[in-house]
Amino acid sequence: MNILFFLKPKSELAYIYDYHTLRQALEIMEYHKYSSVPILNKEGKYVGSITEGDLLWALKKLNILNIKDAEDIGIMKIDRRLDYQCVSAESNMEDLIGRAMEQNFVPVVDDREHFIGIITRRDIIGYCYDKMKECDK
Repeated sequence: MNILFFLKPKSELAYIYDYHTLRQALEIMEYHKYSSVPILNKEGKYVGSITEGDLLWALKKLNILNIKDAEDIGIMKIDRRLDYQCVSAESNMEDLIGRAMEQNFVPVVDDREHFIGIITRRDIIGYCYDKMKECDK
């Protein structure tokens, strides 16, 4: 099966750029109600991901109690617990599922390493659940 069947395209997602500030990241994540977002560079390549937890620990570490103070801190200066590992659009289901077992979403890149979207663990589980129900009939 082609993994692109599960792809949520970049145009439908929230993400941040590596030149955004801590405040911008907080506001984007709050607006879209995401707990984690991909980070892209100016060329559109995936460079990592950041979670609510990463942002909360940064606010604590930097002793930021006022959102205004978060305007001068670049997002790439924030420590990240882990970066979600990406797969290429040519990857197989085994690679995808292996990554999805460890992370909430799997970033997908094209053959030039440009970010094209994500595949969520929820979508994979939903597909497997539907297949399982079909087998029970």
